[in-house]
Amino acid sequence: MDELINNLIKKYKTNCPFELASALGIHIRFMNLGTGTKGLYYRKLRRRFIVIHNELPIEWQRFVCAHELGHDRLHKGINRFFLEESSYFSPGKLERQANVFAVKLLSIGSNPEQEESCKSYYLRIGIPPEVQFLLEE
Repeated sequence: MDELINNLIKKYKTNCPFELASALGIHIRFMNLGTGTKGLYYRKLRRRFIVIHNELPIEWQRFVCAHELGHDRLHKGINRFFLEESSYFSPGKLERQANVFAVKLLSIGSNPEQEESCKSYYLRIGIPPEVQFLLEE
C-alpha cells in the first residue's frame, strides 16, 4: 500500500485526494446521502464515481474522498459504501484497508513537530478526530 501511495504522489505530484481522483478520471459528486452514509464509490459503464455527502465538514469530505480513492486503487471492480455505524466505520476488511489508505495518503510528507501531541498533529493535518486512532496502529 505504501508503494502504491508513493507512486501516485510521485506521478501526480500531490497527495490531495480530490486532485488525484480528477487526474485518474474519477468523477466526484456531492449530494445529500442521508444521516448514515458519508460517501460511496461505484462504477457505471466504465466510468468511476465518488459521491460525498454534501453536509460533511471539509476535513470529513477530504477523508471520505481519500477513503473512496482507496477503494478505487485497492479494490478494483467492487462497489463499497462508507457507512457510519457506532464506531464510524464498517468493520469489514475492505473498509479497514480503505481507511488505512486514506490516513496514509493524507499524512504522507508531514511529521509531528517537536513535543506536539498526536491529537494536535492529527488535527493540524486535517484527520477527523474519529479516525485518528488509525495512525497509531
